[in-house]
Amino acid sequence: MKVLCFLATLLIAIPAWAQSGERLGIGDAIRVTVFQQPDMTTEARISEKGTVALPLIGEQKIAGKSTGDASKQIAEALKSGKYLKNPQVSIAMVTVRSRQVSVLGQVARPGLYPLDDTSMGITQVLAAAGGVLPTGADTATVMRDGKQQHIAVKDKDAAFKVQSGDTVYIERAPVFYIYGEVARSGAYRVEPNMTVMQAIAAGGGITPRGSDRRLKMRRSGAEGKVVETDAKLSDMVKTDDVIYVKEALF
Repeated sequence: MKVLCFLATLLIAIPAWAQSGERLGIGDAIRVTVFQQPDMTTEARISEKGTVALPLIGEQKIAGKSTGDASKQIAEALKSGKYLKNPQVSIAMVTVRSRQVSVLGQVARPGLYPLDDTSMGITQVLAAAGGVLPTGADTATVMRDGKQQHIAVKDKDAAFKVQSGDTVYIERAPVFYIYGEVARSGAYRVEPNMTVMQAIAAGGGITPRGSDRRLKMRRSGAEGKVVETDAKLSDMVKTDDVIYVKEALF
C-alpha cells in the first residue's frame, strides 16, 4: 500500500506532458527517485551521449526512452547489481531542453526556444522570441518533416500548435522606404491601398522644412530599371517604392 501511495503522489506531481509518453532527450534534466532510498535521489541532465550518471550503477543510456521505460531500466540495473532486492524507481522531468523549436526571420530574438509543453501555440512561441518586428509579415512559414505550412498569425490560424523540431520563419513584409524631410525616415510596411499621404503619415509626417508639393518617387520599372517621377499625395504605394520628401523652396 505504501508503494502505491508513493507512486500515486509522484504521478500527481508530474506535469501532463511528462506523463504522456514523450521521449527523454539530450539536454533534459530529470529527477530520479528510489522509494525508501532518499540518499539515492538524483537530479541529472542527459548528456550529449544520451546518458545520465547515477549512484552505484554509473552511466545509463536513457535518451529516446519514455520516463516509464527509463525507470524500469534503472530499477533492473539496481536489482541485477544486487544493490536492492525490489527497487521502485520513478523519473520526473525537471527541465525540458530536447523539445525545441527554431524561430527565424523577422523576429526580435531569433534562436532556439524550448517548448513548455509537448506543443505550444505559434503566438506563444513568437512572443518568446520577442514578437514579430514591424517589418515582419503577418504569415509564418512552418517547416515540419520537410514540408511547409503557411500560417496566418493574426487570425484563426493563430491557434496553430508548433511541435518539437519545427522551424518557424517570419518573412519580410512588403515595405516601402521614405526619407528626406520626414520625422522618421526608414522602411515601413506597405498596407493595402496605401497612398503617398498615408506613407508620409507612417513616417511621422513632414517636417516644418519639407513640402508636400515636392515629392519624388523612385520605382523599379521594366527590366529592373529604377525610374524617378514626381509623386502626388493620392498616388498608390507599391512594394520597394522609395519616397523622397524635398525641402520647400521658400
